[in-house]
Amino acid sequence: MFKNKLVKNFDFFILFLILLLTGFGMVGIVLATRSPVEGVDGVIAEAVESFNLRQVKLQALWLGTGLVIMAFVIAIDYHRISEYSAYFYWIVVGLLLLVRQFGVEGGGAQRWIAIGPFRMQPSEFTKLTLILMLARVLARYEEEGINNWKSMARIFATLLIPLLIIISQPDLGTSMVLIAIFMGMVFVAGIKYRYLFIVMGIGLAAIPALWYLVLDDYQKYRILVYLNPGMDPLGEGYHVLQSIMSIGSGQLTGQVGRGGLLSGNLLSQLDFLPAKDTDFIFSVTAEALGFVGGIIIIILYYLLIMRTLRTARRSLDVLGSYICVGVASMILFHVFENIGMSMGIMPITGIPLPFMSYGGSSMWTTMASFGLVLNVGLRRQKLKL
Repeated sequence: MFKNKLVKNFDFFILFLILLLTGFGMVGIVLATRSPVEGVDGVIAEAVESFNLRQVKLQALWLGTGLVIMAFVIAIDYHRISEYSAYFYWIVVGLLLLVRQFGVEGGGAQRWIAIGPFRMQPSEFTKLTLILMLARVLARYEEEGINNWKSMARIFATLLIPLLIIISQPDLGTSMVLIAIFMGMVFVAGIKYRYLFIVMGIGLAAIPALWYLVLDDYQKYRILVYLNPGMDPLGEGYHVLQSIMSIGSGQLTGQVGRGGLLSGNLLSQLDFLPAKDTDFIFSVTAEALGFVGGIIIIILYYLLIMRTLRTARRSLDVLGSYICVGVASMILFHVFENIGMSMGIMPITGIPLPFMSYGGSSMWTTMASFGLVLNVGLRRQKLKL
């Protein structure tokens, strides 16, 4: 399928980091979905039966199909993929509009399309299509520069079309990810600071309008509770307080390190921690593996992001660099926001932790994203065919 030179350029370290992070996520999902048991000392069979492996098997399925998607993305030259970025972009915009009309509602938001027993979240795919579309637009303006109103209008329009639809769902978390991707890519593209200050000024001026006209009551309350979780310890503040307790109870080496995998119950297994296999998967894993395990996970994400930026620096052209920077910006914000909300230093938004949180849409998106990164790395040199 690939030329020998392409195979030599393949970054196996990125793939290794992805599989390692997914493995940590599997451990977290196994522990999060385990049923509480009592008096299991010496009763190994009962302890083993307490593990519910249904979601683990599904996550393994998402991983397997995600690797197939990654291989498919790697096989096609990223320049060719970029040529069809506009089609991908408008297809996802169409899916977002479809969600507005026929989407499944959950947790106060309408974000999913039901396909049999499964649910697909089109806003997850928006991140990848925005990266591709912005990379193509920015590369096109490379010679003339982006610091003019015509270029900036086109670039901002690329962001605003899906952003406004996602905000209306409402999905504040994904909206913040799209903004992070945009800011990272235009910063690398050499945008002048005055444009960034103008954008920041517009954003600050829009806060009152967002507060009174866009945000629902539950979102406003989440922000207030984020500033002071103790104001509602049994309500909205319950999530973050339980998450902090779960992480703290892991101490240095974790509950598993002290009691063994088949003995005792973690706080997450006793259902004190909500959304434990998705939003708060880091809390479950840190509780089980302790400070040491949590630091190892953070280091793995750091290495993955730095490796992605390394690929951006070594890219054959600016198109590949912009794609890698967009992926790095997306992963960086996901990790910072998800782990931050688990620790109580960021508001709760429902953003998944890449490769670790349970879910097919997130797994497929991140796998396809790093398929593009590996694609850029493979083709970092001109080949004599």
